[in-house]
Amino acid sequence: MMEKAWLISVNMGYGHQRAVFPLRGLTSEEGIVNANDYPEIPEKDKNFWESGRKFYEFISAFKRIPLLGGFVFFIFDQFQKIPKFYPKRDLSKPSLQLKQSYSLIKRGWGKHLIEKLKKKPLPLISSFFTPAFMAEFSNYPEDIFCLICDTDISRTWASLKPSLSRIKYFVPTQRAAERLKLYGVKPENIFLTGFPLPLENIGSEKLEILKKDLNCRLLNLDPKSKYRSQYEPLIKSHLEKLPQKTTHPLTIMFAVGGAGAQKEIGIKIVKSLFKKIKDGKVKIILVAGIRKEIKDYFSATLKKLRLEKNKNTEVIFAEDISSYFQKFNRALRSTDILWTKPSELSFYTALGLPIIIAPPVGSQEKFNKQWLLELGSGINQKNPDYTNQWLFDLLNKGFLAEAAMQGFIEGEKLGTFNILKNFS
Repeated sequence: MMEKAWLISVNMGYGHQRAVFPLRGLTSEEGIVNANDYPEIPEKDKNFWESGRKFYEFISAFKRIPLLGGFVFFIFDQFQKIPKFYPKRDLSKPSLQLKQSYSLIKRGWGKHLIEKLKKKPLPLISSFFTPAFMAEFSNYPEDIFCLICDTDISRTWASLKPSLSRIKYFVPTQRAAERLKLYGVKPENIFLTGFPLPLENIGSEKLEILKKDLNCRLLNLDPKSKYRSQYEPLIKSHLEKLPQKTTHPLTIMFAVGGAGAQKEIGIKIVKSLFKKIKDGKVKIILVAGIRKEIKDYFSATLKKLRLEKNKNTEVIFAEDISSYFQKFNRALRSTDILWTKPSELSFYTALGLPIIIAPPVGSQEKFNKQWLLELGSGINQKNPDYTNQWLFDLLNKGFLAEAAMQGFIEGEKLGTFNILKNFS
């Protein structure tokens, strides 16, 4: 194939890798590079990355310790905190975290990676800010693009001297675009594209796959026809005729983050919906990602509940990230409700998925949560122990069907196409 770009990510959590996965048609398999974990990475560089990853995962896990955990995470989160947007003001002063990153770059961090990429110079798309800074510092000869993975962002996403930088940004939301301007990024370097969503869940720019899946989903989300009877003209204007029969039971997908946070919530959901699962009225998909310990935790608990062989329970796990994303995207097609913390998966509401919002972890996820609530496609989780009560109240009132349509209508669905057009 004719390679058109380098795709650069980091394997810290899933967000940055998930962002570049829909763009994989721009490059060969070897052209997707994890800046913190690639063949021949110098030991010194790997140690810099690894210490940061381990510290974040430790802090995320430590947060669950009552009182002290929350306090320690609060202190840590102050270093990556996104400032209030209003009043609008000059926010171009670099943060301490950004200065520390540049100090390491000046000492050679990332130089090996960029010199490696220079041997076959192609436009570079990085879903994490640091590799973009490394490329600019080392005078990478081709265009440098930074792909933003949240609805709003901290100062660390813009370079040390943003008004002089040539880094270009693919931005998922209007707020993130305006934020970059406050940080001093030149407007001509900001491209409002939307977040790249998987083409296997969309189809072409006509959205034929997405619409087909949403058609079926609305039947499960609106069992009493409350939403459909009130908004039939709106639905038909977007989706044409609704199917008369659903192809699957009400399906809830619960996804943990890359650090394995909140796995206990998934099990509480299963226990609360145990009878409906046994009766074939509800299916639960528990997403373990590539974390075997999470997969084992889910599988062991399902076994204790004698649900491990029930066709209405499923655990999504894969040994490698590419296989995981493929399994995840495939399962989404028959998913009715996505239950997750407000990570990069917040953008998947544009696929017509209502989001049950688990507690956010970190400043950026609080802003993602706010975005979902303002969009009208996200609903705060209630007590998971009583999911069998409050979830069905929401369904019977048509609220989750409304959330699905809000995500579909208001969310940007063509982010992948908008980005790919820059390389056609």
